[in-house]
Amino acid sequence: MTGKPGDECYKVTPVVVFSPAKLNLYLAITGRRADGFHDLVSVAVPLEFGDTLRVELRGDGGFSLECNDAAVPCDESNLILKASQLFKTAGGEINGARFVLEKRIPMGAGLGGGSSNGVAALLALNRLTSRPLPPEVLRALAVKLGSDCALFLHRDPVVMRGRGEQVELLATDAALRLKGRRVLVFKPGFGIATAWAYARMAAGAPATYLPSIEAESRLSDWIAGEFPAERLLFNNMEGPAFAKYLALPVLIECLRVEFGLAAAMSGSGSACFALIREDTPVSEVIARIRGAWGEHTFIADTKIG
Repeated sequence: MTGKPGDECYKVTPVVVFSPAKLNLYLAITGRRADGFHDLVSVAVPLEFGDTLRVELRGDGGFSLECNDAAVPCDESNLILKASQLFKTAGGEINGARFVLEKRIPMGAGLGGGSSNGVAALLALNRLTSRPLPPEVLRALAVKLGSDCALFLHRDPVVMRGRGEQVELLATDAALRLKGRRVLVFKPGFGIATAWAYARMAAGAPATYLPSIEAESRLSDWIAGEFPAERLLFNNMEGPAFAKYLALPVLIECLRVEFGLAAAMSGSGSACFALIREDTPVSEVIARIRGAWGEHTFIADTKIG
């Protein structure tokens, strides 16, 4: 980038940002807050699989979004455009931008696709401006954007608390037990609305929640015990989801019994995942998944970033 907006010499090469999917390897919903949100304790990890966001400056003050997936809303409800307005309001000197999203992360999956896209927009705009916003401002914008957005400012395993906005890096030794692990991510033809999932958690309270002290204790024990990733898996949002969508627990149990795999649901679903070992017959596992959920089942063979 040279010069400033309005100068003839001002040129910008479009910025391309990777927007990763995430998995919640550990997710304990501990209770409902007075503001209607839920408190949680979670270990979330970025994947090497995700979307790609291309951004170029427009110079006319407007923000626009295009996407290869017709099911993705490209209006002001999209977090990419919401992020651009937040960035501008916070003092980001951007005179409009055109976003082009190559969508791979399925919607309604619990993989954080929309949140990741929104943060990718913030990061891209910050690279394009001549006066980048400091990290603490970007973090505040991510928190405003959504409860699980702040985690995408990191490209390493993190621990999330509060409603998801309190994020810290997972201890290095523990993170090394996760990074690089191969995972299969698979999603049936239906999604699960996050609002519905949390409403079902609240309706079943208090039995559906895990007390905060127990959630923290479980996590501390895993970190201190130097256990493998398989021992970390937990998600108490599976209860409501599995009660309604029986295809999820049936397939997960099949993968556990037939292949000895550690498998779980990510976030509020409907996407699930299985940790892959070196001796896992991956092609057979994929065939089993497609046999259960159909040939058009979404499957991503990827790694934890």
